[in-house]
Amino acid sequence: MPVTPKNKDGPAEPFKRALAAATRSIAGDENLQVVFGSDPPGLQNGIARLPEPARVPKPREIAAIRGHADSAALKAACHDSKVHRRIAPASGTARAVFEAIERTRVEAIGARVMAGMAQNLKAKVESQYAHSTYGDITERDEAPLDEALALLVRERLTGEAPPKKALPLVDIWRPWIEQRAGAALARMDTQIEDQAAFGRLVRDLLTSLDLSDEFDPSEQEDGDDADADEQNTLADGGEEEEAGEQGEQQGDEQGLGEGEGGEEMDLADLDMLDQLDGEADGDGQPQDAPPRRPNASVLDDPGAFGYQTYTRSFDETIAADELCDAEELERLRAFLDKQLQGLHGVVARLANRLQRRLMAQQNRGWDFDMDEGLLDAARLPRIIIDPMNTLSFKQERNTQFRDTVVTLLLDNSGSMRGRPIMVAACCADILARTLERCGVKVEILGFTTRAWKGGRSREAWLADNKPVSPGRLNDLRHIIYKPADAPWRRSRRALGLMMREGLLKENIDGEALTWAHNRLLGRPEQRRILMMISDGAPVDDSTLSVNSGCYLEQHLRQVIEEIETRSPVELIAIGIGHDVTRYYRQAVTITDAEELAGAITDQLAELFGDGDGAARPAQRRGAGRLH
Repeated sequence: MPVTPKNKDGPAEPFKRALAAATRSIAGDENLQVVFGSDPPGLQNGIARLPEPARVPKPREIAAIRGHADSAALKAACHDSKVHRRIAPASGTARAVFEAIERTRVEAIGARVMAGMAQNLKAKVESQYAHSTYGDITERDEAPLDEALALLVRERLTGEAPPKKALPLVDIWRPWIEQRAGAALARMDTQIEDQAAFGRLVRDLLTSLDLSDEFDPSEQEDGDDADADEQNTLADGGEEEEAGEQGEQQGDEQGLGEGEGGEEMDLADLDMLDQLDGEADGDGQPQDAPPRRPNASVLDDPGAFGYQTYTRSFDETIAADELCDAEELERLRAFLDKQLQGLHGVVARLANRLQRRLMAQQNRGWDFDMDEGLLDAARLPRIIIDPMNTLSFKQERNTQFRDTVVTLLLDNSGSMRGRPIMVAACCADILARTLERCGVKVEILGFTTRAWKGGRSREAWLADNKPVSPGRLNDLRHIIYKPADAPWRRSRRALGLMMREGLLKENIDGEALTWAHNRLLGRPEQRRILMMISDGAPVDDSTLSVNSGCYLEQHLRQVIEEIETRSPVELIAIGIGHDVTRYYRQAVTITDAEELAGAITDQLAELFGDGDGAARPAQRRGAGRLH
C-alpha cells in the first residue's frame, strides 16, 4: 500500500525556528515568545514580533528580519523598563525623541560587539527607509525630528552613515541639531552602557533643542520612584514608534498637559473642567471666560467662549491628492491594499452585516387583504377551498428611509502611527464601499497639524515678542480624503495618503470637529451623522506650553456640548485606547485598534436601527474584535 507522505514544512520554516532560538539566546530569556506576522515588528509584553518572511526569502530580506530579531533581543537584554519609566519625558515630541534614541542605544550595544549583528541591524534600517519619500523633503516641517535624531545618534555610536534614502531627512536637521546640542551628542559614546546616565544625557540634549517645556529638567530621577512612575504611567510595552506619541494622549489622566516651564495643571484648571462638566456652574461657563450672548455659538464665535487663535494665516484645508504626486499615491495605495488582504475577510463580514441592516430599512413592504391592488396569489387556495371567500389583493408601500450622509473624521496625530492608522484607513475604505452600495453618502476627513511644535504660527509669535496667552499656536492641516459626492472609485487612491511617513503630527480636536460639523450642515440630506475616531484628548505641545493645561480640552468640550444639544447633526465617538465616554454622550472605547471595524459597524447599525434617529448613550467597551 502506498504511503502518503507527510506534509513538509515550507522553505522558510527552518529559518524561522533557528531565528527564534537565536533571539531567545541573545535576549537571555528562554520564555521569550517569537511570532511572525504582519504586525509592526518590536518587543511588547514579552513577545517579539517579527516580519513574516516570504516562502522563499531573499538574502536581503533574511538580513532585515534578522535585524528586527536582534533589535528585539537587545531590548530584552539591555533595556530596564523601570529606569525608562522614571527618566523618560511624559509626552509629546520629547517622548518620541527619547524613545527613538533609547532604541538606537540598545541596538548600538550589540552592533559594537558583534559584526554580524551590526550587518543585520544595518539591513533592518535600510529596509525601513527603502520605500520612504524623504528624498523629496525641502522643509524641516516635513521631517520627523525623532527619526532624524535617532539616525544622528546611530552615526555617533556605531559610525554607520544614514541610509541613502534617509540622508535628506538627516541633512535638513543636522546643522540645527549640532549647533544646539553638539556637546551632548559628543558625550553619548561614553555612557552607552549605563541606561540611566545615558537617559539623563538625552534629557540634556532635549533641553538644548528647546524641548524642555515638556518635562521638568530639575526632576529628581533617583529618589521618588513612586512619584516618577505616577507621572509616567505609560506602559513600557508600547515603546516603539506609536508609544512615543501615545504618551501625549494620556495627558488628561496624568495632568492634561503642561504649562509654561513644564508646570502641572493647577487647581484653577481643574475647577474649570468641573464647571464644564456641570458640577460647579449651571451653564458650565468658566469663571474667567468673557460674557457671552445668550444665543452665541462656540462653533461660530469661539472667542466669546475663551478660545483664541493666534493666527489662521498658515492653516490649510487640502485634498489628499494635493499632498503628494500621483505616483506616490499609487504606491501608498498599493501598500494599503496589501494590508487589506489580511483584514478584508473579517471587516467585510462586519460590513455585510451593516449592509443587511441598511437594506432591510430600505426594502419596500406590502399591505395585505386589501380591496384593490395586485392579486395576492398566496391566498388563492382559500377561494378553491371555499368559493364564497372574496379575492384578496395586496398593495406595495414604501418605507420611510431618510437620505443620509455619514462623515468619518479620523485623527491623524502621531500617536496613531503604525497599526492604528492602518486599521482606520482599511475600515474607512471598506465602509465607504458598503455605505455607497446602500445609497448612503460617505465623507472621509482627517485632521492633524502641518508641523511639530508650532510651525510658522509659533515663529510668528516669537517674532512678535511672545504676547501673553496667544491661544492656539500651531498650523492646522485638515485633509479631505473623500468628498461626500465623490464615488469611492475616484477617491480610493487618496486613502493611501494615511500611510505616508511624516504626515501624522499633532491633534487639535475641537477645531477639527467644528470644521467637519460645518461641512455636514451644508449637506442637503435629511439625516447627517458625524463619527469621530480618535485615540485621545487634543494635544499640541506648542499651544499647551503657553496656555493653561486644559486649554484645548476646554474648547473640545464646548464644541461637543454645542453639537449634542443644539445641532441636527448626530455625533458618535470611538476612542482607541482612550476613554472618550467622558466627553461624548454617545461613545464607545476600544482597547485595541483591531476592534475598530466592529465598533464602527455596531455604532452605525445601532443608529440605523433606531427609527427616530435619537442619539442613545453607548457606554460599551470593545465591540466586534478582529481576530
